[in-house]
Amino acid sequence: MEKLEASGYATVNGLQMYYEIYGEGDVPLVLIHGGGSTIESTFGVLMPLLYQHGKVIALELQAHGRTSDRDAPESFEQDADDVAGLLQYLKVQKANVLGFSNGGSATMRLAIRHPKLVNKIVVIAGAYQKEGFVPGLFEGMEHATLDNLPKPLHAAFLAVTPDEKRLKNMFDKDVYRMLHFKDFPDDALPSIKAPALFISSDRDVILAAHTLKMSQLVPGARLIILPGPHGACIGAVEVPKIDGLPEITATLVQGFLAD
Repeated sequence: MEKLEASGYATVNGLQMYYEIYGEGDVPLVLIHGGGSTIESTFGVLMPLLYQHGKVIALELQAHGRTSDRDAPESFEQDADDVAGLLQYLKVQKANVLGFSNGGSATMRLAIRHPKLVNKIVVIAGAYQKEGFVPGLFEGMEHATLDNLPKPLHAAFLAVTPDEKRLKNMFDKDVYRMLHFKDFPDDALPSIKAPALFISSDRDVILAAHTLKMSQLVPGARLIILPGPHGACIGAVEVPKIDGLPEITATLVQGFLAD
């Protein structure tokens, strides 16, 4: 990708956390990828559409991509604390945050746990309670194996970390996190003070009604439902591309951030 300003590893809460910085600007946009993903597999299409408007910080969470692991399960709370730690390491006092899928759930946790660091949030296909997922998802997770990981995600991980054991470890930890998904308390979302935009797709693994509910719980939040399956609106590698859709998403996100 062009416009890479910096990349490296930050020592954060026992991790060597990988990050990349693109573009320039005063308030950066932090990108938090989905489960099983890397920076490239989630944001390879969307990111260049965003950093032409300002600084973007992309990262990889615990056990994902180039980031190391710790002897502890993954959790959205810990992900939020890790992102906060990275921002402190980079001396970022306030940031906009966009999270996709599990990254969207982590984004909400970040806004709840570290409100002083967060300017605005964009949650794309995130969830705050198990009821928000399509029926059967958790039952399917109970029997998931590495063969169930979409091949593009499998390839994307090995492209940056060519280690099959680390790939399986990441997959196993992701499955464990989903099987032990804990509903956010009912009072959690109303406590979010940052302006929020919720986006999901009409054929998403997140129910549109759940995305609507979240947008109603966060004071003043906005809602957008776009066409396509999970990840199509950002051009994630594991889904067929819908021409022009990531550009629409980028325009909507940029408009929200600039408002």
